[in-house]
Amino acid sequence: MRQKSIFFIGVFGVSLFVFTCILGGFLIEDYSIISQYISETFAIDTQYGFALRVFGHIPSGILFTLFCLLAPKYFPSTSAIKNGFYGIGFFYGIGTVIVALFPCDSGCNKEFIDPSISQIIHNLMALLVYVFVPLCMIIIGVGLKKFVAYKRLSILAIALGAISILFVYILTSESNSDYLGLYQRIIESTFVVWILACAFKIKNYKIPI
Repeated sequence: MRQKSIFFIGVFGVSLFVFTCILGGFLIEDYSIISQYISETFAIDTQYGFALRVFGHIPSGILFTLFCLLAPKYFPSTSAIKNGFYGIGFFYGIGTVIVALFPCDSGCNKEFIDPSISQIIHNLMALLVYVFVPLCMIIIGVGLKKFVAYKRLSILAIALGAISILFVYILTSESNSDYLGLYQRIIESTFVVWILACAFKIKNYKIPI
Protein backbone atom coordinates (compact mmCIF):
# COMPACT_ATOMS: atom_id res chain seq x y z
CA MET A 1 0.00 0.00 0.00
CA ARG A 2 1.29 3.48 -0.85
CA GLN A 3 2.59 5.71 1.93
CA LYS A 4 -0.12 8.36 1.50
CA SER A 5 -2.79 5.72 1.98
CA ILE A 6 -1.11 4.51 5.19
CA PHE A 7 -0.82 8.13 6.34
CA PHE A 8 -4.55 8.68 5.84
CA ILE A 9 -5.39 5.41 7.64
CA GLY A 10 -3.47 6.61 10.70
CA VAL A 11 -4.85 10.14 10.66
CA PHE A 12 -8.42 9.04 10.02
CA GLY A 13 -8.22 6.40 12.75
CA VAL A 14 -7.06 8.99 15.28
CA SER A 15 -9.60 11.59 14.11
CA LEU A 16 -12.47 9.12 14.32
CA PHE A 17 -11.42 7.94 17.78
CA VAL A 18 -11.03 11.48 19.17
CA PHE A 19 -14.30 12.65 17.59
CA THR A 20 -16.16 9.65 19.05
CA CYS A 21 -14.75 10.28 22.52
CA ILE A 22 -15.74 13.95 22.39
CA LEU A 23 -19.18 13.29 20.93
CA GLY A 24 -19.91 10.60 23.54
CA GLY A 25 -19.30 13.10 26.32
CA PHE A 26 -21.67 15.64 24.78
CA LEU A 27 -24.44 13.06 24.40
CA ILE A 28 -24.60 12.31 28.13
CA GLU A 29 -26.06 14.93 30.41
CA ASP A 30 -23.73 16.11 33.21
CA TYR A 31 -20.91 13.94 31.92
CA SER A 32 -17.46 15.00 33.19
CA ILE A 33 -14.34 14.43 31.09
CA ILE A 34 -12.31 15.06 34.25
CA SER A 35 -13.80 12.42 36.51
CA GLN A 36 -15.45 9.86 34.21
CA TYR A 37 -13.93 7.20 31.97
CA ILE A 38 -14.29 7.29 28.19
CA SER A 39 -15.94 3.87 28.42
CA GLU A 40 -18.81 5.38 30.39
CA THR A 41 -19.97 7.13 27.21
CA PHE A 42 -20.68 3.77 25.58
CA ALA A 43 -21.53 1.66 28.63
CA ILE A 44 -24.13 -1.06 28.25
CA ASP A 45 -27.03 1.17 29.36
CA THR A 46 -26.21 4.42 27.53
CA GLN A 47 -28.69 5.61 24.92
CA TYR A 48 -26.16 6.11 22.15
CA GLY A 49 -23.63 3.54 23.32
CA PHE A 50 -24.31 1.05 20.53
CA ALA A 51 -23.89 3.68 17.80
CA LEU A 52 -20.69 5.02 19.38
CA ARG A 53 -19.25 1.51 19.51
CA VAL A 54 -20.27 0.39 16.02
CA PHE A 55 -19.57 3.61 14.10
CA GLY A 56 -16.74 5.03 16.20
CA HIS A 57 -14.64 2.87 18.48
CA ILE A 58 -14.71 -0.39 16.53
CA PRO A 59 -13.74 1.11 13.13
CA SER A 60 -11.07 3.30 14.74
CA GLY A 61 -9.60 0.20 16.40
CA ILE A 62 -9.56 -1.59 13.04
CA LEU A 63 -7.80 1.39 11.46
CA PHE A 64 -5.21 1.45 14.28
CA THR A 65 -4.53 -2.24 13.70
CA LEU A 66 -4.20 -1.83 9.94
CA PHE A 67 -1.91 1.17 10.34
CA CYS A 68 0.44 -0.68 12.70
CA LEU A 69 0.60 -3.69 10.39
CA LEU A 70 1.50 -1.53 7.39
CA ALA A 71 3.72 1.10 9.02
CA PRO A 72 6.90 -0.98 9.60
CA LYS A 73 7.59 -0.98 5.85
CA TYR A 74 8.60 2.68 6.20
CA PHE A 75 10.84 2.23 9.24
CA PRO A 76 14.20 0.50 9.76
CA SER A 77 13.78 -3.24 9.42
CA THR A 78 14.67 -4.50 12.89
CA SER A 79 12.78 -7.05 14.96
CA ALA A 80 12.37 -4.61 17.88
CA ILE A 81 10.70 -1.97 15.71
CA LYS A 82 8.50 -4.46 13.86
CA ASN A 83 7.41 -6.24 17.03
CA GLY A 84 6.77 -2.90 18.73
CA PHE A 85 4.40 -1.85 15.94
CA TYR A 86 2.72 -5.23 15.88
CA GLY A 87 2.31 -5.05 19.65
CA ILE A 88 0.61 -1.66 19.42
CA GLY A 89 -1.55 -2.95 16.59
CA PHE A 90 -2.67 -5.90 18.69
CA PHE A 91 -3.07 -4.28 22.09
CA TYR A 92 -4.30 -0.82 21.07
CA GLY A 93 -5.95 -1.66 17.76
CA ILE A 94 -7.62 -4.97 18.50
CA GLY A 95 -7.88 -3.97 22.16
CA THR A 96 -9.99 -0.94 21.22
CA VAL A 97 -12.28 -3.24 19.24
CA ILE A 98 -12.61 -5.71 22.12
CA VAL A 99 -13.44 -3.10 24.77
CA ALA A 100 -16.15 -1.80 22.41
CA LEU A 101 -17.53 -5.27 21.74
CA PHE A 102 -17.65 -5.89 25.49
CA PRO A 103 -18.84 -2.58 27.02
CA CYS A 104 -18.67 -1.93 30.72
CA ASP A 105 -21.63 -2.03 33.09
CA SER A 106 -23.53 1.11 34.07
CA GLY A 107 -21.06 3.72 35.29
CA CYS A 108 -18.28 1.26 34.44
CA ASN A 109 -18.79 -0.41 37.84
CA LYS A 110 -15.71 1.19 39.40
CA GLU A 111 -16.22 -0.75 42.64
CA PHE A 112 -16.34 -3.99 40.57
CA ILE A 113 -19.39 -5.24 42.47
CA ASP A 114 -20.98 -8.34 40.90
CA PRO A 115 -19.53 -7.47 37.44
CA SER A 116 -20.95 -8.91 34.25
CA ILE A 117 -18.82 -11.07 31.93
CA SER A 118 -18.70 -8.10 29.56
CA GLN A 119 -17.31 -5.89 32.33
CA ILE A 120 -14.65 -8.47 33.25
CA ILE A 121 -13.47 -8.81 29.63
CA HIS A 122 -13.59 -5.03 29.21
CA ASN A 123 -11.43 -4.41 32.28
CA LEU A 124 -8.97 -7.18 31.46
CA MET A 125 -8.44 -5.91 27.92
CA ALA A 126 -8.09 -2.31 29.11
CA LEU A 127 -5.44 -3.43 31.61
CA LEU A 128 -3.49 -5.23 28.88
CA VAL A 129 -3.69 -2.14 26.66
CA TYR A 130 -2.37 0.17 29.37
CA VAL A 131 0.42 -2.20 30.38
CA PHE A 132 1.76 -3.20 26.97
CA VAL A 133 1.19 -0.23 24.64
CA PRO A 134 3.56 2.09 26.56
CA LEU A 135 6.19 -0.66 26.62
CA CYS A 136 5.82 -1.19 22.87
CA MET A 137 6.28 2.54 22.27
CA ILE A 138 9.47 2.54 24.30
CA ILE A 139 10.75 -0.56 22.49
CA ILE A 140 10.23 1.19 19.15
CA GLY A 141 11.90 4.33 20.50
CA VAL A 142 14.96 2.41 21.67
CA GLY A 143 15.08 0.56 18.34
CA LEU A 144 15.08 3.86 16.44
CA LYS A 145 17.86 5.47 18.52
CA LYS A 146 20.69 4.24 16.31
CA PHE A 147 19.17 5.66 13.12
CA VAL A 148 20.00 9.34 12.64
CA ALA A 149 16.92 10.07 10.52
CA TYR A 150 14.67 8.84 13.34
CA LYS A 151 16.32 10.50 16.37
CA ARG A 152 13.43 12.89 17.06
CA LEU A 153 10.85 10.16 16.68
CA SER A 154 12.91 7.95 18.99
CA ILE A 155 12.96 10.61 21.71
CA LEU A 156 9.23 11.23 21.26
CA ALA A 157 8.41 7.52 21.51
CA ILE A 158 10.41 7.06 24.71
CA ALA A 159 9.02 10.26 26.25
CA LEU A 160 5.40 9.42 25.42
CA GLY A 161 5.89 5.86 26.64
CA ALA A 162 7.32 7.11 29.94
CA ILE A 163 4.50 9.65 30.40
CA SER A 164 1.86 7.01 29.73
CA ILE A 165 3.47 4.59 32.21
CA LEU A 166 3.45 7.33 34.86
CA PHE A 167 -0.24 8.07 34.35
CA VAL A 168 -1.17 4.40 34.15
CA TYR A 169 0.42 4.06 37.59
CA ILE A 170 -1.49 7.10 38.88
CA LEU A 171 -4.74 5.86 37.35
CA THR A 172 -4.47 2.41 38.91
CA SER A 173 -3.19 3.58 42.30
CA GLU A 174 -5.77 6.34 42.78
CA SER A 175 -8.93 4.41 41.93
CA ASN A 176 -11.12 6.78 43.98
CA SER A 177 -9.69 9.97 42.52
CA ASP A 178 -11.91 12.70 41.08
CA TYR A 179 -9.50 12.93 38.12
CA LEU A 180 -9.75 9.43 36.67
CA GLY A 181 -11.15 10.70 33.38
CA LEU A 182 -8.33 13.22 33.04
CA TYR A 183 -5.65 10.61 33.76
CA GLN A 184 -7.15 8.24 31.21
CA ARG A 185 -7.33 10.94 28.55
CA ILE A 186 -3.68 11.83 29.09
CA ILE A 187 -2.77 8.17 28.55
CA GLU A 188 -4.92 7.91 25.42
CA SER A 189 -3.44 11.18 24.14
CA THR A 190 0.09 9.74 24.28
CA PHE A 191 -1.08 6.81 22.14
CA VAL A 192 -2.80 8.87 19.46
CA VAL A 193 -0.02 11.47 19.33
CA TRP A 194 2.41 8.63 18.70
CA ILE A 195 0.29 7.25 15.86
CA LEU A 196 0.01 10.73 14.32
CA ALA A 197 3.78 11.27 14.59
CA CYS A 198 4.40 7.96 12.81
CA ALA A 199 1.80 8.79 10.17
CA PHE A 200 3.48 12.10 9.33
CA LYS A 201 6.89 10.44 9.30
CA ILE A 202 5.54 7.97 6.74
CA LYS A 203 3.99 10.77 4.69
CA ASN A 204 7.38 12.48 4.43
CA TYR A 205 9.31 9.26 3.85
CA LYS A 206 11.84 9.41 1.00
CA ILE A 207 12.37 6.15 -0.85
CA PRO A 208 16.14 5.40 -1.01
CA ILE A 209 17.52 5.68 -4.52
